[in-house]
Amino acid sequence: MQTVTRGQLANAVRALSIDAIEKANSGHPGMPLGMADAATALFVDHLRFDPSDPEWADRDRFVLSAGHGSMLLYSLLHLSGYNVTTGDLASFRQLGSKTAGHPEYGHCPGVETTTGPLGQGLATAVGMALAERMLNARFGDDLVNHHTYVIAGDGCLMEGISHEAIDLAGHLRLSRLIVLYDDNQITIEGATELSTSINVDTRFEAVGWLVANVDGHDSEAVSRALAAARTADRPTLIRCHTTIGFGSPNRAGTSGIHGSPLGATEAAATKAALDWPYAPFEVPTEIRQAWLATTERGRSAHQEWRQRLDAADPAVAAAFNQAISGTTSPEALSALAELADTFAGNATALASRQAGQQVLELLAGLEPALLGGSADLSGSTGSKASTHRPVVAGDYSGNYINYGIREHGMGAVLNGLALHGGWRPYGSTFLAFADYARPSVRLSALMAQPVVYVFTHDSIGLGEDGPTHQPVEHLASLRAIPGLNVIRPADAAETAHAWGVALTTSAPTALVLSRQTLPALPTASRTEGNPVARGGYVVVEPATARQVTLIATGSEVGLALAAARMLNAAGAGAAVVSLPSFELFAAQDEAYRTQVLGTVPRVAIEAGIRQGWDGVLRTGDEFIGMTGFGASGPAEQLYEHFGITVAKLTATARQVIENANINAEKGN
Repeated sequence: MQTVTRGQLANAVRALSIDAIEKANSGHPGMPLGMADAATALFVDHLRFDPSDPEWADRDRFVLSAGHGSMLLYSLLHLSGYNVTTGDLASFRQLGSKTAGHPEYGHCPGVETTTGPLGQGLATAVGMALAERMLNARFGDDLVNHHTYVIAGDGCLMEGISHEAIDLAGHLRLSRLIVLYDDNQITIEGATELSTSINVDTRFEAVGWLVANVDGHDSEAVSRALAAARTADRPTLIRCHTTIGFGSPNRAGTSGIHGSPLGATEAAATKAALDWPYAPFEVPTEIRQAWLATTERGRSAHQEWRQRLDAADPAVAAAFNQAISGTTSPEALSALAELADTFAGNATALASRQAGQQVLELLAGLEPALLGGSADLSGSTGSKASTHRPVVAGDYSGNYINYGIREHGMGAVLNGLALHGGWRPYGSTFLAFADYARPSVRLSALMAQPVVYVFTHDSIGLGEDGPTHQPVEHLASLRAIPGLNVIRPADAAETAHAWGVALTTSAPTALVLSRQTLPALPTASRTEGNPVARGGYVVVEPATARQVTLIATGSEVGLALAAARMLNAAGAGAAVVSLPSFELFAAQDEAYRTQVLGTVPRVAIEAGIRQGWDGVLRTGDEFIGMTGFGASGPAEQLYEHFGITVAKLTATARQVIENANINAEKGN
């Protein structure tokens, strides 16, 4: 058989990328053309994967952080034998295709994470590399021994999240993390010198990385650099000096090739320059066979790993499989339900952040896969149990990560931990700082990863720190993210139940917890099972006919209960509904939602803005909450100042009852 050169292997990647982008008349050819040689070195010489089992637990992870160059990844997956067909390439960027405009986790085999927002892939890969080291510390080299590779571009390194992520990776000496940096000195607007003069080598070295510089079009040189990085004692950046759009006679090295198809004439000229005389999507048999032969390394490694797992101590194998399954143990869930019952039975009054800490004290000893962390606020958020041990460089056997003041990076690392498998991660910060993490939270939801975000200090109730720290729009903002379950519990029992939901769902969860003490809800409202799982339930039903339904979340449920006592004593039948999660409540059937909310007028109260409540409130219903930012002062004074009070709620309830009676009389 004719000897196939590395250049031909790389040009197959280039040609397929050109063909797909031309057919779609949309896409980014510059990076696939420029990084084909480096990517070929990675896939041909080093990457361990098995296309017949893309989810093999000990595979190497490859993340295309520069997700706009998605055709590079799709071409590699296709040539390597993944279930990515020529037809899939030909339907690039078309509705319903596996080959979306940017790589999407769960849509295409071999895509390890959704990328596109620049820097996210790199930061998520830090979580994957950390997950590998931590699982290795628990299960050893026989079961966990792989690398995480990244291709990143200038945009990834410019985004601030990259600094948060590489700093943490260097600090933890994540030696199994290797980044191929596509240093083509071009961004969309032109040369990188327009906007940056940073010394990339010094930047990475300053945070504990090794740096190598290579000609990115010399595949063998890249391979040698990868081999050295695989044995390093710290993360490595391989700076690949490349030409964007390599091979294009008229557009290589220019910003114009970054995000626009070549066009028929330039595509033909580029293929001619690359000595690729084949029809669109045609790859000669010998080149296809050479590409498929490179996967044998991963298949063999997979088989050997499977044999080691089968031969492992049964208890070790069972623990490993339990961790990889991503399910919470029945013992932990049972203990959590008992704790909720204890909170309810003892009428425990606690800030929900304190109740959350008691939950974690319980779970830390029962659920090995639960992995904690905080953005430098564990003492305030109650996110660290007394038995937690920190993860540090050289000792990855702990179960708590000090993320530092890096909310955005923390969110991406949480995603990487969840995507890698073996961990049920949570991270904490103040609710007001959720905005710093929002792009990562959004990706958690987009990828349906069961990350738990613990957001505390949930309202003006935090008091004296003032409006910079008092979240007023953040509940609405988080509720606007599709696929994210936002839960704001009203007491200690609801907090325990909220954790029960978070640990049994495949969706991400935002637990929104209070700084101030919350009284226990009446025991009469307790039902069997987990009431928070239904999103909302009746806490108080009046002895007489219901005339108004008071709806609240979190700390304001206590205000609703106090108002209901006054109204019911005066003969105005008032029900109280706790609505900890809009998303879970909306998922219930209409009959249940009607049973809970009733058909009478509704008044909602929440120490946040009204936005988002229109799914619960109707014309004529009322909302009591915030209309602007908070202020600095004691919490009780702030609630009075902003009119979030029992008196205001009672008066408003009486008014809506009166209005309903008047309207009924008019109707008669």
